[in-house]
Amino acid sequence: MYRSDKHNQNREPWNKGKLMGQKLPLTLQEIWSIRMRLQSEKRIRDMALFNLAIDSKLRACDLLKIRVADVASGGQVNSRATIMQQKTRRPVRFEITPRTRSSIEGWIEAAELNSSKYLFPSRIHGSLHLSARQYARIVESWVVGIGHDPASYGTHSLRRTKATLIYRRTKNLRAVQLLLGHAKLDSTVRYLGIEIDDALEMSEQIDV
Repeated sequence: MYRSDKHNQNREPWNKGKLMGQKLPLTLQEIWSIRMRLQSEKRIRDMALFNLAIDSKLRACDLLKIRVADVASGGQVNSRATIMQQKTRRPVRFEITPRTRSSIEGWIEAAELNSSKYLFPSRIHGSLHLSARQYARIVESWVVGIGHDPASYGTHSLRRTKATLIYRRTKNLRAVQLLLGHAKLDSTVRYLGIEIDDALEMSEQIDV
């Protein structure tokens, strides 16, 4: 026990030396740039991971623990899924768009995954699925690949991307709250980084 505790105390945090804080969501142009690059490089796993990360809007800890059975049945990927969030212990539902379903099915077939397997298994011996550190490095490679500064982006960029786009188009905070699995609306407001300009823009549209 002592040796294990000592090892953990001496272990360097995966995010040491990195710029932390709220990361930027991806724009539509950046999404398509990353997809085109992944497709041209035939990175089947990364394409499935990228697409599902955007659709699901899940935290990394929940995304990486998804098993094949959580999103697929009868050899086909479902159009919706429900995951129990590790942080809140609350279920959250999300859509799986046709593009994402296709990429996941391609990955499951290529990796020969059965229903009990993790959808994104680790290639490191002793690890059952991708770790948060591995995922962060993968996201960094995507961002660098399209010529962006990785310090401004991170795994939460993928979680925030679709939620931000939905809010910008609809201004429906309640819908975004449900999609993100937040217990309180205040959490959604802080997460999206809604500023006074957003409130004023909405107010200006109402002429009484």
